[in-house]
Amino acid sequence: MSNKLIAISAAAAVLGTFAFAGAAVARDQIRIVGSSTVYPFTTAVAEQFGKSGGGKTPVVESTGTGGGMKLFCAGVGEANPDITNASRAIKKGEFEDCQKNGVKDIVEIKVGIDGLTIAQSKNGPDTNLTRQQVFQALAAEVPDKDGKLIPNPYKKWSDIDPSLPDVKIEVLGPPPTSGTRDSFHELFMEKGAEAYPVLKDLKKADSKAFDKVWKSIRTDGAYVEAGENDNVIVQKLEANKDAYGIFGYSFLEENGANLKGVSIEGVEPEYDAISAGKYKGARPLFIYVKKQHVGVVPGIDKFVAEYVSDKAMSKDGYLARKGLVALPKEEADKVRESAIGMKTLSADLVN
Repeated sequence: MSNKLIAISAAAAVLGTFAFAGAAVARDQIRIVGSSTVYPFTTAVAEQFGKSGGGKTPVVESTGTGGGMKLFCAGVGEANPDITNASRAIKKGEFEDCQKNGVKDIVEIKVGIDGLTIAQSKNGPDTNLTRQQVFQALAAEVPDKDGKLIPNPYKKWSDIDPSLPDVKIEVLGPPPTSGTRDSFHELFMEKGAEAYPVLKDLKKADSKAFDKVWKSIRTDGAYVEAGENDNVIVQKLEANKDAYGIFGYSFLEENGANLKGVSIEGVEPEYDAISAGKYKGARPLFIYVKKQHVGVVPGIDKFVAEYVSDKAMSKDGYLARKGLVALPKEEADKVRESAIGMKTLSADLVN
């Protein structure tokens, strides 16, 4: 390449940077996308941020974790969001997409703990499930008495175990783009599959074949994809005492007058059980910040400081009143230090 072309290319890069800076300054409102589970917590922080005079109240959209990551990783600039909510950690492929599209500096902030719950109407029978029974209810294929995989034959919960309700299996849950769906697979379906000795052996012999088993949900109506809006599931459960729904603990807490949680292996989805790790559906929640937008889109650093403040994310903070389970103090202090310092995520920490 000639010196002239190199100079033109460099000038274009600089102009592009200033074009972004100018455009982003024109956007004086933080834009946030992502997880429906984290949405109510981030919305609460956004409202507090707006009231405190830190800047305009950020725009928060519920797109699902996967959809949020796609938008977040699409690039740097005014058209792209500054922050994404996530009900699971960023995946290696998503991190690589970010890097490929110029989103080089990502700040991962663990904001609290959630309990992934299976809930039902308060008018329904009290239910205690094992993760194996959840797998039996929802997997596309299950082992028969000889250990051979067959299409799921269970129509009613009582077909799985006579002690379970004598009603048809109907579970309302999130779509594949949701981080809650990913967490449900890993925390419930994978662990439920491992309870079968034949599938545990399959995991050792052929991990890909095993993954296919626990990742495949039946499509005969027993599992109903209810979209990214968890409030839709809440409404359907209130109307149908025989149905069950999958969503984060905060939605159960918020709708405790009409809904109750299903015990998993004898432990109810309650704050203390989730915090102590006794409840098997416990999972971390995150926000991811585009560091390249900090100082360009006004207020991102102040918004992050509000999110990780004691008054927001401690056990006595306003997010706990929304249903967020607080991190242990020592961990919260480390998260706060890392977030305020905008410490970026390195590739070797992404799975």
